[in-house]
Amino acid sequence: GADRLQTGMRGAFGKPQGLVARVKIGQPIMSVRGRDSNLAIIIESLRRAKFKFPGRQKIFVSKKWGFTKWNRDKYEEMRANHFLIPDGVSVQYKPNKGPLIAWKNRMTKIYG
Repeated sequence: GADRLQTGMRGAFGKPQGLVARVKIGQPIMSVRGRDSNLAIIIESLRRAKFKFPGRQKIFVSKKWGFTKWNRDKYEEMRANHFLIPDGVSVQYKPNKGPLIAWKNRMTKIYG
């Protein structure tokens, strides 16, 4: 039955074997971040990985910058205007709101 999860008759009598994930339609299975120069290589590797999963998968190239929530053109503009500050693999969003001393400290750190 369905409790064996493709392990043959090992551990029969209704004991589940193995590990599965419940994935909804349209839910991302994996995400890859890379440089634009490696885009063709990344797409080819994901195309080969599709065969390891049951069902139909789509490869989607995002318009966002990395794993952030900003589009590429908006990201570069916000980075140039110091609204986004690098923080490891992500960025911190620092709008022109909040205490004046925090803005002053940030501008002192940027412009010296």
